[in-house]
Amino acid sequence: MFKLNLFQRIRNKIKIRGKNNTILVGNNVKLVNNKFFIKGNNNKIIILDNSIIRNSLFEIIGDNCSIEIGKNCMIGHNCTLYVKENTKITIKDNCGLSRNATLMTSDGHPIFQNDKRINLAKDISIDEYVWIADNVTILKGVNIGKGSVVGINSTVTKNIPNNSIAVGNPAQVVKNNINWKA
Repeated sequence: MFKLNLFQRIRNKIKIRGKNNTILVGNNVKLVNNKFFIKGNNNKIIILDNSIIRNSLFEIIGDNCSIEIGKNCMIGHNCTLYVKENTKITIKDNCGLSRNATLMTSDGHPIFQNDKRINLAKDISIDEYVWIADNVTILKGVNIGKGSVVGINSTVTKNIPNNSIAVGNPAQVVKNNINWKA
């Protein structure tokens, strides 16, 4: 793992405030026109080998948060990965996020009922070989199983099992036992 090289720094906008924050990349990672914003302490963004990320936003607000992108992933134009409140987004190897996908571990603002917080932030996990189509939103606490596909314009609020297709708002599983090829 390496810190961003000079070329990667020039081709991307990076703003980091706080202590002990890192952006690490593997070999042969292509980063073009992305924005990396980190505000807090002890946060990390890790992008593994052979991944391609274009025109996307990575935003971390808080402490001890992380975004981890596996090997051979492709993240398309205008995707947003937003992490807050000691949570993480994990995208495993060989995944694709098409244009305008949004992943959010938090609602953005705390909501209280009878003086008790009712909307805690939660991790998001995307297993290997997952395809996320255009304009998909994935909300906090979701796990998407290996080999699954999420259809265009879907909003994912619940877990999706392995080898499934989920579509809609909120997304529902419509097919099981599928596989797909890039």
